[in-house]
Amino acid sequence: MPDTPNSNSIELPLPVRSAAGLSSPREDLESEVISLFDQLRNPLLRYVLSIGIPVQEAEEIVQDVFLSLYRHVRIGRSRNNLRGWVFRVAHNLALKQRESSRRHLGSMAGSGDMAERTCDPAPDPEEQMVRSERRKRLQAVLRALPEQDQACLYLRAEGLRYREIADVLDISLGSISMSLTRSLARLQRADGATGA
Repeated sequence: MPDTPNSNSIELPLPVRSAAGLSSPREDLESEVISLFDQLRNPLLRYVLSIGIPVQEAEEIVQDVFLSLYRHVRIGRSRNNLRGWVFRVAHNLALKQRESSRRHLGSMAGSGDMAERTCDPAPDPEEQMVRSERRKRLQAVLRALPEQDQACLYLRAEGLRYREIADVLDISLGSISMSLTRSLARLQRADGATGA
């Protein structure tokens, strides 16, 4: 089946021409990749962080992804659904990095507790406690979910459509639907456990 443009994919803008009306192909590619970087850097960084990668390493992964994207478009490969492609490459690099870190440094136990230790700036101590308990409860449910369910939730939260998530995680649309339904039901039950 030939590739057809996907209405859900990000299309790179046409290159901007210089005052003389001409720009080099390299400048055109650079401007296309920079445009996509501007659109996706923060969502991509959040997704890589959600996998458990420390901030500095996550930023390096994001840079590597966009270098790979530049090479990808420079050699003339498909530009259909570049958003999904970028998330897929980031996903794979993050999993490799996490596995490498586990082998060299042992388990990363406790790295996910950083969010739990941050202070809530709300002035009311009782409200802070209620919010903190709710956040801990929901984070515990998130951590207990299978890795694939967590990835589906994080990618969906970043605005990816089911088809894009399927491409990133290499799973069926039905699996994504079941995963999200199951995960959201667990989160709703945990959130309703105290009537919050």
